Amino acid sequence: MPETGATVSNPVIPGFHPDPSVCRVGEDYYAACSSFEYFPGIPLFHSRDLVHWTQIGNALDRPSQLRLPLDAPSSGGIYAPTLRHHDGRFWLIVTNVSADGNLLFTATDPAGPWSDPVRLPGVHGIDPDIAWDEDGTCWCTVAGVAQVAIDPRTGETLGPSRRLWSGTPGAKAPEAPHLYRIGDHWYLLIAEGGTERCHGVSVARARTPDGPFEPCPDNPVLTHRGTDRPIQNTGHADLVQGPDGSWWMVLLGVRPGGGSPGWHVIGRETFLVPVDWVDGWPVVGDLSTDLPAPSWPLHPGPSVPGRDDFDLGELAPHWVSVRRRPAEDCTTKERAGWLTLRARGRSLDDADVTFAGRRQQHLSCRVRALIDVSEGSGGLAVRLDEQHHYDVEASSGEVRVRARIGPLSTVVASRPTPPGPVVLRVEVAAVQGVNDPRSGPDTVTVGFEEPDGTFVALASLDGRYLSTEVAGGFTGRVIGMYAASGSAHFDWFAYEPL
Repeated sequence: MPETGATVSNPVIPGFHPDPSVCRVGEDYYAACSSFEYFPGIPLFHSRDLVHWTQIGNALDRPSQLRLPLDAPSSGGIYAPTLRHHDGRFWLIVTNVSADGNLLFTATDPAGPWSDPVRLPGVHGIDPDIAWDEDGTCWCTVAGVAQVAIDPRTGETLGPSRRLWSGTPGAKAPEAPHLYRIGDHWYLLIAEGGTERCHGVSVARARTPDGPFEPCPDNPVLTHRGTDRPIQNTGHADLVQGPDGSWWMVLLGVRPGGGSPGWHVIGRETFLVPVDWVDGWPVVGDLSTDLPAPSWPLHPGPSVPGRDDFDLGELAPHWVSVRRRPAEDCTTKERAGWLTLRARGRSLDDADVTFAGRRQQHLSCRVRALIDVSEGSGGLAVRLDEQHHYDVEASSGEVRVRARIGPLSTVVASRPTPPGPVVLRVEVAAVQGVNDPRSGPDTVTVGFEEPDGTFVALASLDGRYLSTEVAGGFTGRVIGMYAASGSAHFDWFAYEPL
C-alpha cells in the first residue's frame, strides 16, 4: 500500500503515445494509443495499477491489417483507437485515414494475435467509439459527434447516422467521443477546442445511448487552456474504474519547454488523473506531473529495456518503422546478434527509408549504437517527419551530421574516422531555467565515439526545429537506426534517460 502523501510520476506512458483508450478486465487494465504512419501500429499496454504500464505488443503487426501507402503523409495513418472488452473478446475500432477508413479488430488476448480488419464502409468520420446497450445493440459514435448502430461482426450499418451533440457552442473540433453506461445515465465524453493549447474535455448525459444528451453545466470538465501549467493541450480522454470503486481518467497532454510560445518535442503523452462524481457529473482532479498515488497496491512492471543487443529472432514491440517493415530489409537473422538494415530510400527525406526506432520518452536522454558500414552506409536519426530530422551518418572512413529543417537540408559537419565499426551517439539535453524567451526547448548534440570512448561532438542543434510547433502534425520524436546505401549492420542500440 502506498504511503500517505506518496506520489507517482505523470505521464504514466511517456513519449509519443497519444489518444489513449483504456479498459479494465478483472484486475487487469489494457490501453491502446494512436500510431499514425508507423508500423507496426497501435501499441498495446498492460497494467495492474493504472500507473505502471508495460507494452505487450502492437495490435496491427501484419500488412493485411495495416495498409500505409508510400504516399501516406506523416501524421496520416492510424488515428484514435477505442479499446473495449465485451462478451469475452477485446474489440478495437480505429480509423486509417490514409487507406481503408474505419476498421474493427478483435482478439481473445490483447497481446495478440488480432484479427484481420472488419471494414466499416457505412461509418463516416474519425475517432470511432464502440459501446453496447442492454439489448445488445452496438453503437458506433464518431467525431462530429454522430452515431450509428452497426453489426460489429460484419461491419454493416443498421440504420442511418444521426447527430447526437455538437459540444460547447463556439468550441471547434468536437471529437474523440466515448460512450459509457454509468449508474442511471449514459455519458458521452468528448474532446473539443482542437488538439493544441485550447484542447479540453467536455461531457453530456442522457437516459438512453442515442440521446437526447444534456451537457454538463460545468463544461469543460478539464482544460489547461490559458494557464501556465507544465502540462498543456489536455484532452482526448477515456474513463475507467479502479479496484476500490474510484474513477480515473486517462488523457493526452504535452510538456512544452523553452521560451515563448513553448515547444513540445516528444509528442502527446498519456497522463492519469482522478475523477469524483458530484450530482451525477464527473469532477476531474488536479492534473500535474506528480500524481497522488492511488490507494491500492502498486505493481511496477518491466520497463522498456534501455539496451538491445539484437539477440532475439524478432524485434521487441517498442521498435517501429516508417510505413512498412519488409523482413528482407530489417532482420536480426542475417548476422547473429546484429540488426541488419538494407537501404530502400537513400535518407530520412524519403518516404521509403529503411528505419527502426523507438520513441523518445524522456526530455533528456542519450542514445548510442555500434554500426558496421563495411557493406554500405547508415546512421542514427532523430526523426519527427521527412522534413524535420537530425542524422549522424557513417560511411567508409567518415562520419557526418545532416540537418533537415523544412525545405532546408545541409551537411553540418563531418570528420574522418578510424576503419571498422563505430559508435554513433545522440545526446538530448532539455533547457533548464529559461532566461531568454526565444530559447528552444532542448539541444540535440550528435557525433561519434573514439575507440577509447571519448565523445567527439560534431554538432549541437536547436531542438525546436524537431517540435510539433515548428513542423506541425500529431507525432513526436522517434530516435533510431537507418540504412542509407547497401546494408548497415548494428551490433547494439542503447537508450539512457538523463
